[in-house]
Amino acid sequence: MFTDRTDAGERLATRLTERGVDADLVLAIPRGGLPVGRVVADRLGVPLDVIVAVKLGAPGNPELAVGAVTDDGSVWTNDRLVSRLGVDDAYLHEEQARAQAVASQKVREYRRGESLPRLDGERVVVVDDGLATGATALACVRQVRAAGADAVVLAVPVAAPESVARVSDEGAEVVAVEMPEEFGSVGQCYRDFRQLRDAEARAYLDLGGASEDRA
Repeated sequence: MFTDRTDAGERLATRLTERGVDADLVLAIPRGGLPVGRVVADRLGVPLDVIVAVKLGAPGNPELAVGAVTDDGSVWTNDRLVSRLGVDDAYLHEEQARAQAVASQKVREYRRGESLPRLDGERVVVVDDGLATGATALACVRQVRAAGADAVVLAVPVAAPESVARVSDEGAEVVAVEMPEEFGSVGQCYRDFRQLRDAEARAYLDLGGASEDRA
């Protein structure tokens, strides 16, 4: 159990240093990944930036993710779930276009219009506050790999074991503090898991050693 995202970031940073992970850049997934990523980036002594993915909602159930897409169109779909739900290609294309537009808008807001830094040959750590279905993380990993990163690590405080396997299959190393066999949700692993506003989350890009109370 983590006290809050800052506590989770401290414990995750310790795990990364214990594992000897070297990085050139930390990319956090907004919003919840930014408090965690700020601590990790400060501990590793590297810059913090963002990477954005938006879930693809199932027909009639937008909260159920059948995949995710990033602002550059890097997409991951849960083919097994898509097949089980009978989701057709036309719906997927329409939903992907919608989600990509949302992701692009988020990138403009968080990066003030700047593009993703060049990743050719870089060692990149992608950080979120937890890994549940893994949809957004998988789309982000695909974008980072497509951008030419030499090594990709997905670092999270808590992860569902089956999702760790999916991310590993994408060629990324996964570092997690906790991987409970009886995984319910990410929020159940935090005492304080309040939702951040975008303005709060963006503040972590400018503050070194920030805490959630200071945002």
